[in-house]
Amino acid sequence: MRFHQAIQFIPLNEVVSLTTVSDTLGYSGVYLSDHLFNPKELKSRYTYSKAPDGAPPWEKGTEWPDPMCLISALSAVTTNVTFTTGIYIAPVRDLITVAKSVGTAAVLSDNRVRLGVGVGWCEEEYVQTGQDFRTRGKRLNDMIPALRALWQGGWVEYHGSHYDVPSCQMNPAPTLPVPILGGGDSEPALLRASTLCDGWINTGAALPDEAFAQVAKVTDALKRAGRENEPFSIYLAVKAFPDLDLYRRLEDAGVTDLLCAPWMAVQAKEGDTPESIHTKRMAVVKQFAEHFIATMV
Repeated sequence: MRFHQAIQFIPLNEVVSLTTVSDTLGYSGVYLSDHLFNPKELKSRYTYSKAPDGAPPWEKGTEWPDPMCLISALSAVTTNVTFTTGIYIAPVRDLITVAKSVGTAAVLSDNRVRLGVGVGWCEEEYVQTGQDFRTRGKRLNDMIPALRALWQGGWVEYHGSHYDVPSCQMNPAPTLPVPILGGGDSEPALLRASTLCDGWINTGAALPDEAFAQVAKVTDALKRAGRENEPFSIYLAVKAFPDLDLYRRLEDAGVTDLLCAPWMAVQAKEGDTPESIHTKRMAVVKQFAEHFIATMV
């Protein structure tokens, strides 16, 4: 099992040090989230909200650095970790912009990008980018093979149901295929992941029983698609205290990649400074690597 450090919600000025430390401790990768902005007036309901009004659990002032910009910066100071987006809201952008920015990040990171994609839930973002919210799922289904075509290098073209690209060159092009992971546990999302993608990501941490049920749905979808014997990554975030036995059972169930954020266990106390909090976070990240990652290898 591979372990990925989730870096969303940590202060942006700590992201570089958290990533470089993770790069040396055995973490397989870091995990980045994506939003374009925080709407002041939000009418869309967050898919996994527990609030009566459907609001997401994060603050309106939450930072959302562009994932591809962040990957490009972090890849320059690391050697080992991969960079997985969970999830990159691809259909809120046009095809060419996605192909160009992701492809360039893949080149700059020496093929360490893992593109987790999904349709998102925030209609306000779609309105501002001029993309159709209602067709986002169908467009993503067509965007996935289109991206693969555009990243081949040389003169390429694509003719699909929603995208039609005449012969063009998109340079630089990744020298290896960019793995594409489908996010979400709805039936359309599972169908997309099992038929069009190289892996699957659950969105939102699941309780252990829910996590095992999700994995079972994914493996069943792969069987229906006739892909049960093909290489396929299953990324999972589980809402539970670190537990070696749980991790081993998840691995046995088919989970290949576990999303974790041990730094979140550090709670600020009276008298703490930003520097002391950061030091505590790095210590917890190291302890997790020693107690769990090294044991699972």
